[in-house]
Amino acid sequence: MNEEYDVIMLGTGLTECILSGIMSVNGKKVLHMDRNPYCGGESASITPLEDLYKRFKIPGSPPESMERGRDWNVDLIPKFLMANGQLVKMLLYTEVTRYLDFKVTEGSFVYKGEKIYKVPSTEAEALASSLMGLFE
Repeated sequence: MNEEYDVIMLGTGLTECILSGIMSVNGKKVLHMDRNPYCGGESASITPLEDLYKRFKIPGSPPESMERGRDWNVDLIPKFLMANGQLVKMLLYTEVTRYLDFKVTEGSFVYKGEKIYKVPSTEAEALASSLMGLFE
């Protein structure tokens, strides 16, 4: 392991990863570290489901009805990228897109009042949903 670096980046949140990538692409020697066993900081996607239980100290293990834990990715902070936004341009510039797959969102869900709800994506779903009032 090298002992001399131009930059030492602590944390693997989105901001830290983008800055680290930009510095690396521009020829800097970067050491990037995180105290967590996963990358992403507060905006990480945690998988398998068992790791989510450990992260939030939930006793026991996921119910059998949730099947395989690897089939779940739980975002600590849900995130969407605008197709032609600045973030996508930075990801392309740093070439991390070699490690990413972009996918159209099929559905989004929230946990409220001990129940999981689908976030409405059409006018009809919004009117039928109990997540929002009529005027919202």
